[in-house]
Amino acid sequence: MKSWVQIPKNSDFTIYNLPFGIFKNKRLSPRIGMAIGDKIVDLHILHQEGFFSSMHLADDTFLQDSLNGFIALGKPITRKVREVVQQLLLEDNSALKDHRARGKVMVNRKEAVMLMPVKVGDYTDFYSSKEHATNVGTMFRDPENALMPNWKHLPVGYHGRASSIVPSGTPIHRPKGQFKDPDADRPSFGPSKCLDFELEVAFITGKNTKMGERIKTEEAEDSIFGLVLFNDWSARDIQAWEYVPLGPFLGKSFASSVSPWVVTIEALEPFRTGSPSPEEDLLPYLQCEKDHSFDINLEVFIQPKEAKETQVCRSNYKYLYWNIAQQLAHQTVNGCNINVGDMYASGTISGPTEDSFGSMLELAWKGTRPLRLDCGAERSFIEDGDTVKMRGYAEKDDVRVGFGEVCTEVIPSNGKD
Repeated sequence: MKSWVQIPKNSDFTIYNLPFGIFKNKRLSPRIGMAIGDKIVDLHILHQEGFFSSMHLADDTFLQDSLNGFIALGKPITRKVREVVQQLLLEDNSALKDHRARGKVMVNRKEAVMLMPVKVGDYTDFYSSKEHATNVGTMFRDPENALMPNWKHLPVGYHGRASSIVPSGTPIHRPKGQFKDPDADRPSFGPSKCLDFELEVAFITGKNTKMGERIKTEEAEDSIFGLVLFNDWSARDIQAWEYVPLGPFLGKSFASSVSPWVVTIEALEPFRTGSPSPEEDLLPYLQCEKDHSFDINLEVFIQPKEAKETQVCRSNYKYLYWNIAQQLAHQTVNGCNINVGDMYASGTISGPTEDSFGSMLELAWKGTRPLRLDCGAERSFIEDGDTVKMRGYAEKDDVRVGFGEVCTEVIPSNGKD
């Protein structure tokens, strides 16, 4: 497919993609848009001009500050909207290209402010990369028994903090908390000395279920609207001290950052691929009849203040041992209900090689092998003034579907101790 919209080479936002997001600018209130090239299609104006008249949508369908209400209309509607816009943007379709309102419909992306795409009611963080779990287990436990006994039998996860999930471009303060140095008798309090990123991808649910209902693996994608990049910030020193006996708490809950454009399952279909073969006989509810993973290239960059960025990681979503269908099936197997807009992060996505490890904990191996950046600086963990950028894209047969980036600057701790 080709579009009449000028699309820069290697753009993430091709006519094959058309992700959904929430944007505003100096003259426009928050609303739903779709990205293509360097433009945003203002769906509210498109609706006002009658391009969705056959769908009988409410007047304010796209004049919202989150995607939740739109997603709740169901996949028959959200798919149809995407298909209508895709047809309008095709090279040989003049309906929008020659329309008097084209200038109002097509908004410059550089003039827009991107907001959180959804209102997140609940957030689950999984631990689905075998390579990451093995690396962590090797560092902190027994290399011969790096994985816990349950790891290959179920998608391990925990319920995280939804209130501190923020969109790309939102600076985060270095967190404070308790930590205990190995040689100290008592814990200390202060800014974290071991601030880390975690390279993840999250999916967003598109249905509500009732308590007691379960979602089967073969039904899971009907309940998933799309995916975003997810940086699960971690304070490793705070985390290490508080972790036992109940797991992640203040070392995780201070911030998570997401990319603003939601890439739909439909856009990722050409890049569908299998997950690693199970190493144990899975219980029936976790078995899959088809592939539920995607070949998505993932990259992480660190940019110190007043310096160029350095790529520190190149990984891939397909490395995940547990896929989205298994994650959602396990989340609901006990009857836990889900809601539209809930977010489910993958856990750190590490690959088989050292340059594909998805966290500083692994890349610098617990601080024993600091990374050297292109500017000459070294990093064992993230420092104040550093900006961490994560990018993701799928590419095959000259078709590219990307996520843009999630970009976050770390600023000093807030307030006095």
